[in-house]
Amino acid sequence: MMDYDLKITGGTIYDGTGAPGRVGDVAIKDGKIAAVGEAKGKAARTVEAKGKVVAPGFVDIHTHYDAQVMWDRMMTISPWHGVTTVVMGNCGFGVAPTRPEHRGLIMRTLENVEGMSLKALETGLGYEWPFESFEQYMDTIERRGTAINLGALVGHTPIRLYVMGEEATERSASADEVAQMKVLVRRAMDAGAIGFATSKSPTHVGYSGKPVPSRMSDFDEIRTLASAMGEARHGIMQATIGRELFLREFAEIAREIHRPITYTALLAGMNGPGGHRGPLEASQKLCDEGLSIIPQVTCRPLNFEFQFKAPFIFESMSVFAPVSAADFEGKKKIYADPEFRRAFKSKAGEGSHGAFANRWDRTVISFSPSDPSLEERNLNEVARERRVDPIDLALDLALASNLEARFRMSILNNVEDEVAELLAGRHTVLGLSDAGAHASQLCDACFSTYMLGRWVREKRAIPMERAIWMLSARPAEVFGITDRGRLMPGLAGDVTIFDPDKVGASKLRRVYDLPANQDRLVADAEGIEAVIVNGTVIRRENKDQVTPEGSLPGKLLRHGRAKP
Repeated sequence: MMDYDLKITGGTIYDGTGAPGRVGDVAIKDGKIAAVGEAKGKAARTVEAKGKVVAPGFVDIHTHYDAQVMWDRMMTISPWHGVTTVVMGNCGFGVAPTRPEHRGLIMRTLENVEGMSLKALETGLGYEWPFESFEQYMDTIERRGTAINLGALVGHTPIRLYVMGEEATERSASADEVAQMKVLVRRAMDAGAIGFATSKSPTHVGYSGKPVPSRMSDFDEIRTLASAMGEARHGIMQATIGRELFLREFAEIAREIHRPITYTALLAGMNGPGGHRGPLEASQKLCDEGLSIIPQVTCRPLNFEFQFKAPFIFESMSVFAPVSAADFEGKKKIYADPEFRRAFKSKAGEGSHGAFANRWDRTVISFSPSDPSLEERNLNEVARERRVDPIDLALDLALASNLEARFRMSILNNVEDEVAELLAGRHTVLGLSDAGAHASQLCDACFSTYMLGRWVREKRAIPMERAIWMLSARPAEVFGITDRGRLMPGLAGDVTIFDPDKVGASKLRRVYDLPANQDRLVADAEGIEAVIVNGTVIRRENKDQVTPEGSLPGKLLRHGRAKP
């Protein structure tokens, strides 16, 4: 009889606690860590890791796999980059609870606000779902199985739509409706939700250009729904900030419910150069006072690749309200209208006072069917050559290609000295990968390998032991995931092995592997040697070792942990 199921030998072990690395072995038995450092005895399988880093599996707390998990049990591309645990349902979006008659509305909401292809959703999910309630949704996921572990936040938007119907996008809720919503949140918490999520962000625009339902809530509604976690005595509140929901409101809720709150996102460049410092210092002060109000930060520049047929990044602007409400042909007519162009330029053009005024110089023409010679050229440079306004050039290229032209804009988080301040924050947490969302517009699911390649190896700005802690134990701790995130006997056998001299993320490439052959951007992982989930090797040298048709080792983390 073998002592262990799997033994990883000779690697440099970073256990996730922030302790320095040490050479040794890690052994796994029955899906759990059995020994760390010295592992005497024989194993059914051995993985040699000399010269490699052996770390806890990485934890991604900000994903949107809620729909994708129903057709992609592998939850690609997260495991490619060493991620073994994800949290979905962020920003208050999800697919449960949803009444049968609202399934189309939920899919159209996800199409608009999270950049998900409606064709992919209609093909992958369809209109006959095996669940209606959040409890049934959790049971469905657990029954079907997944390659990696997942926890789910219950979202404010589906909760509100479930209770109020289409009026959820139009008005405040009555006291009775709020009471019904609270019951649903509490049921979700009892069923194992990892927390409650909401959004007041003006960028979150849903179907037909309407605000997503959570944006129509008042503060008392949000506070009441969050109180369900206080009564349950577990869970975290995740929120996407807006004018009516930020630090003052978070502090008030935290004092009442005694639960942590994490917000999305604190980025370099917000409110201009150095604008991140005020919220960072204020958040740290609240944490020092005993209120766990934790900003999510990211190590990657926030770049959006967009088409004017789905202009997500502009939809918070009032000038784009008719665009959001228009059909495809209607959008083209608006873009050709000189009056619309004048209004667009007055709000976002060079010399304006809008948020986009200085971003056209950081915009690249990434795909130009009407003139391929322009691809990967700076939009402003081409506009200057042609003596036209960059907005006019972008719209002309869009119209010439039937809105198929693509543009890549650097939005925020592109000044690395400022990003470094956020990564070094005493009370921040890595988040905002958005894995599963904005698939054709961005891909930050590779944040983990980017962190290790760019910030640890190339810049030498973050020690390896801190980076591993930031990728594993820290997010697990913040989200109440108690059975993983560290390499310690008795905890889950989730392990990522990588070559510190090679680890990184490739440039993005476009593939057409979503349902209905819809496209998305992906990044390949470099230097990831093996990914192990609950003792099962699921990836080895960038190849899957399990199949989506077979048994998969991932666990549903109810209340932040797998069933015993």
